[in-house]
Amino acid sequence: MPHSFDWVCKDVVKKLQGKDLNPVKCLSDAMKFRQFEILQTDPQSLFWKSEDTPVGYSLLQILEPNCPVPEPEVSAPIPLKHTLSWKLKANTGVNAAIAEGSVSAEFGQSCGYDIEVRCTSIPDSKLESLQNRKLLDREPSFVKNCRMGRKELYVVTEAFEVTKDAVLEDSSSVDLSGKVGIPQVVKVWDRDVKKTSSERMDSVPILKGAVVAYKKKQLVIENNTCVILLSAKAKKKTFLGMVPRLLRGFAASEERVGICSGVIETADFKRLQDEVSRKTWELSMLPEDDQNVLFSSLLPMLSDRKILYDLINMLELDQLGHMDGPGGMILDVLQQNPWIDLKKLILYLLQALMVLSDNQLSLLAQSMEKRLLLQQQELVKSILQPNFKYPWNIPFTLQPQLLAQLQGEGLVITYELLKECGLKMELNNPRSTWDLEAKMPLSALYGSLSLLQQLVDLSPC
Repeated sequence: MPHSFDWVCKDVVKKLQGKDLNPVKCLSDAMKFRQFEILQTDPQSLFWKSEDTPVGYSLLQILEPNCPVPEPEVSAPIPLKHTLSWKLKANTGVNAAIAEGSVSAEFGQSCGYDIEVRCTSIPDSKLESLQNRKLLDREPSFVKNCRMGRKELYVVTEAFEVTKDAVLEDSSSVDLSGKVGIPQVVKVWDRDVKKTSSERMDSVPILKGAVVAYKKKQLVIENNTCVILLSAKAKKKTFLGMVPRLLRGFAASEERVGICSGVIETADFKRLQDEVSRKTWELSMLPEDDQNVLFSSLLPMLSDRKILYDLINMLELDQLGHMDGPGGMILDVLQQNPWIDLKKLILYLLQALMVLSDNQLSLLAQSMEKRLLLQQQELVKSILQPNFKYPWNIPFTLQPQLLAQLQGEGLVITYELLKECGLKMELNNPRSTWDLEAKMPLSALYGSLSLLQQLVDLSPC
């Protein structure tokens, strides 16, 4: 459905305007982001965020019993509503081998939501009672997996929950009328197209208790105790105290060039380029038949963010079981190539794709089919390379020789891809404006285009 639960959550975050507030990405996981739920991330890049994956445990489940539980603060209900509807009328000429004439068409669409949410939060002063608490089990299974993979853990400290059942609705209609002449051998039959209508209605139930947005704080586990980092600036490796001493220097240096509030602090474009080039080379080492399978599997997945999300969850939680459809084909390739760390490579690409909007994923699928990726990759590189270091808005000009390689529909698709990253652009105008907020989605787009281009090179036309 065009306006999905993911769209609702993003719109809610915009309306609430809360600092560090994250939208929930998938309705099937909406109950797993409630108060005290533990999340993990498995970042594969320094240049874009990874998804928050619920591990299936609450913080209270892994702490010693009988410890005091802080009482949450609950806000008054907050009503939120968004309605969008439009109609488009057009007179269309028909001139084809089988028919000619004119048809009047009217297209309409309406969508929206009407929900009520309340905020359940634990203020920092109350979180103090959970600090340095002993773990119930010295190493729960998910903690062991996260430690071995050097993943990060977080705990939900604030959640916006739906207070009563609601329904997300999306409807569209098409009305046609006019006159069409249909040649049949010698005679021409004139037929009136009586007014015909078609309607489509989609609805998705959102149950009471579903979380639409949340805040999190990092969870550090060391010496059989857990600590919640109250300040986002106090970044620390979740398992720094448990990794070998030789790795601590690497962890600390990685932390210095990490992502702070979505902004890359010290890394430059050359580092991004080297990272993407290394991943592309690793992908090229995969047998050609397997690369073709990845290409043919990823293409339909771009139209369904939930499939991408489910596959990421399976990979991040190391649950490589059965999965239907194209996701299952990717898992088959993964299990047939144990000699290459293909799981991290696929996660790298999937995490980059998840940074992009639904519209961008659709445009990317069109670009794959039309073989536009190489030209788009060079264009994105030409934007990132000179502007990557600037933390302010500055004007720039797209290179004419790169635009010349994209004509007609290809140019429209490419402009829309770039605009959705946050760049201020106009079609047929090479002038644009760099925006710092565009750095992360543009970096993710550059990574996606580079790896997908490697797959396109080997795929059949």
